[in-house]
Amino acid sequence: MSQLTSQTTYVNLSINKLIELAIKNGEGKLSSTGALAVMTGKRTGRSPKDRFIVKDIETADKIQWGDVNQPVEQSVFDRLWDRANIYLSKRPKYVSYLQVGANQQYALQIQVVTELAWHNLFACNLFIRSNNTDKKQPKWIMLNVPGLKTNPKRDKVNSDGTIIINLSQRRVLLIGLLYAGEMKKAMFTVLNYLLPPYDVLPMHCAANSNKFGDVALFFGLSGTGKTTLSADVNRLLIGDDEHGWSRTGIFNFEGGCYAKCIDLTEKQEPMIWKAIRHGAIMENVILRAGNHADYSDASLTQNTRVAYPLEYISLRVRDNVVHSPNSVIFLTCDLYGVLPPVALLTSEQSVYYFLSGYTALIGSTEIGNGKKITPTFSTCFGEPFFPRPPMVYAELLAKRIKETKCQVYLVNTGWMGGAYAEGGIRFSISITRTIVNAILSGKLINHPTENLPGFNLAIPTSVFGVEDRILNPRQAWMDVKAYDTKAVILMKKFQENFARFQVADVIRQSGPMISNRKL
Repeated sequence: MSQLTSQTTYVNLSINKLIELAIKNGEGKLSSTGALAVMTGKRTGRSPKDRFIVKDIETADKIQWGDVNQPVEQSVFDRLWDRANIYLSKRPKYVSYLQVGANQQYALQIQVVTELAWHNLFACNLFIRSNNTDKKQPKWIMLNVPGLKTNPKRDKVNSDGTIIINLSQRRVLLIGLLYAGEMKKAMFTVLNYLLPPYDVLPMHCAANSNKFGDVALFFGLSGTGKTTLSADVNRLLIGDDEHGWSRTGIFNFEGGCYAKCIDLTEKQEPMIWKAIRHGAIMENVILRAGNHADYSDASLTQNTRVAYPLEYISLRVRDNVVHSPNSVIFLTCDLYGVLPPVALLTSEQSVYYFLSGYTALIGSTEIGNGKKITPTFSTCFGEPFFPRPPMVYAELLAKRIKETKCQVYLVNTGWMGGAYAEGGIRFSISITRTIVNAILSGKLINHPTENLPGFNLAIPTSVFGVEDRILNPRQAWMDVKAYDTKAVILMKKFQENFARFQVADVIRQSGPMISNRKL
């Protein structure tokens, strides 16, 4: 029930009230569809160089410390936490008691305290509103104060915006940041740290199911198609981004979706289109006359977003918990145009490509990347969010694959017939959907395959509805020698990246091997 205390603390406000106050405070305005449109200022994506984790006795030997997981002293956190609380004590604040994790056995209760009404609305959309939350003793506390700024010299941080995760004290602090995606990814990082000791694999993936309960997972970085491909009018959505895989099945971490809006059309993505209504939040989407959203306008960022609750998706799994998957799909956006549109992976290759996490940064969620498209290797298909050593997660994946005997596929949503900006053509959504439908139907499991030399990938010889010539990427190029040149470049990149992992020879040798390449 909504409350208003003498300290102007708004507690568990309704969605309508949060929207009303956000508009009253000048935080945003309603679009023609009723969604709340907000701007996030100079930071239109995540700020990875400004995220820290407190290094203490508990975390010292459990975190993969470095440029991704930057350590910070407890004293630095304490000073900033106190400053944030003093700052909030002089202002109205919004508090919601929420849950992260749909499986009650692993769920975290969290108190979200924000300076802005729309940030609290975001938390209500993306986290889980549950009657099980304990308002007296929440296990985690998140403070989000975008109006306060940090000073790099004084505060021992990197800029005027900072995220600090304190795993031992169960606290998350966000200062000087309007981009709301930091909130969900902070709690994702928390769960990715906490769950492995409980034999749960946390995953950066989307998930859906057919009406018979056959489950599919879609791993991939931003821009590879997780949200688009999992939002299927013929299947039930479980979630679009963050899940856990326990011995008993799959569960969503979240209660909502955070979808990209750039170039959104009703025809291509009807489920997302229909979800952009009252209660949803649009970030950095330009409004035209009549407050109509212009989804083609990337003048502020390619990373335009909409946050909405799962309830806005009619075709969904209601309790966000299902059994283990039948199909696991690794989405990669290959800008070299040398990987096939689909390949069946062995269990060893599954670990190899999971650890590699190869794709391209497209419309990146990180600030500073702009429109540049570059290749990247992101362990676990989400390296910034997985704080433990990569092998912790890889071993759990191998264990789950062995237990369930699910088939893993590599699906390229990038380029074919040439490299990006060098004559290549990006696979259309329709082609990729046709391939995914073939995967989910089970038709590719025992289908004849041919080997792609060098990459040693098993390629289906045919997929109904897809031209045979594009299934083998080498045959899709007009200039075979040019293909070979690009293929060798990518193989070398795979090998250079994988050199950092200590794995069994059978896993290392399952990846690209230039010396064994016979064309």
